[in-house]
Amino acid sequence: MRHALSVLLAAASFTSTALAQTAPETPPAAAPAQSAIGAAIAKDMDGLMALYRDLHANPELSEQEVNTAAKLAKRLKAMKFDVTEKVGGTGVVAVMKNGSGPVLLIRADMDGLPVVEQTGLPFASKVRTKTPEGVETGVMHACGHDTHMTAFIETARLLAARKDDWKGTLVMILQPAEEVGRGARLMLEDGLYTRFPRPTHAIAFHDAANLEAGVIGYTPGYALANVDSVDVLVRGVGGHGAYPHTTKDPIVLGARIVTSLQTLVSREQEPQDPAVVTVGSFQGGAKHNIIPDEAKLLLTIRSYSDETRAKLIEGIKRIARGEAIAAGVPDDRMPVVTVKDEFTPSTFNPPEFAEKMADVLKGHFPQGKVVKTPAVMGGEDFSRFYRADKTINSFIFWVGGVPADRIAQAAAGQASLPSLHSPFWAPQADTLIATASEATTVLALDILKKE
Repeated sequence: MRHALSVLLAAASFTSTALAQTAPETPPAAAPAQSAIGAAIAKDMDGLMALYRDLHANPELSEQEVNTAAKLAKRLKAMKFDVTEKVGGTGVVAVMKNGSGPVLLIRADMDGLPVVEQTGLPFASKVRTKTPEGVETGVMHACGHDTHMTAFIETARLLAARKDDWKGTLVMILQPAEEVGRGARLMLEDGLYTRFPRPTHAIAFHDAANLEAGVIGYTPGYALANVDSVDVLVRGVGGHGAYPHTTKDPIVLGARIVTSLQTLVSREQEPQDPAVVTVGSFQGGAKHNIIPDEAKLLLTIRSYSDETRAKLIEGIKRIARGEAIAAGVPDDRMPVVTVKDEFTPSTFNPPEFAEKMADVLKGHFPQGKVVKTPAVMGGEDFSRFYRADKTINSFIFWVGGVPADRIAQAAAGQASLPSLHSPFWAPQADTLIATASEATTVLALDILKKE
């Protein structure tokens, strides 16, 4: 998931979270009666945690998920799914037909992040690799895709074992390259909706670093944002730092552009339609006494509606050009604004279907375990499956991974919580995986229920 980092957890503050990975969670004394599905998951937990630790210790970067895809495809084949590998690169599509009825797509993402893990877990990733840009880095499942895949495999097993309880077609996909916003598009372009049964429904979950472990969050309507990366090449006329009057300083011009860009949200955007314009990098110059010819700004733009997205992008172009004109930059040296081709479109849960799915979950889990959550400015390319065919009933939900004691400490101001993408993110994996497996299975059985 394409999130910005928040304040990181201090080294001493993740000990209890790390311990949660090595021992099963102790249920409270007054725990509610366990469902049949929950009981089945409990019996599988040792094997699930072994799979989780293996996935966690062996992450692969986007579009490099070769070993991950192969080991999970093998498991799906053993469950008697019809499995196709290398869809959209390293993607896996597993189909199980069980009579006429709805076609349900269930998705999990596979890629890790270029992050050096600092959780202190005994099975922490020690993987090192180079990014496509040639930068040597550690690799970590810092966004929880290892929990997604583990729950996905358990959901597949549970549904394969309960074919008498449902009717229709399962299309279970393991998607590559979510972190770079390409994976869903690559699978769609490789015939996901033409080579395989076209879904009538699509569901997925994402782990949450701001919800207590085992709590399920849902958001009707917009749930996650459009995510755009925009480059602004600020061009000037370079020269000696002692003679600025002979130059057109792109660093000063860039600073003006950065300041003016803030008005796009603060003065041009409807306050109840959230948006973000962040300049994440300002690059320019190489020496104290040289005014360079160029400077470069790297921006991330977040929005919900396509209309707001277009307005923000046009506003960036307008402000960059306007400030350059005000600075007296020649016409042939106007700023160049480049919107990167790959963007993550906003994720939308059709409200009526989202509420229906929430009611199913509320009817199954104890009171207070399913909560409505606000939309966030992170991005998720699960959105593309719905955007490719808006007749699909689509739903993505959250499953919390933060131990209850850490939530309490954070609320009391005694600790800060690591965000997704943090090198310290170590969810309470047993509870998260068990809850996600149960929730996804319950939703699937409702969507595919026999009339």
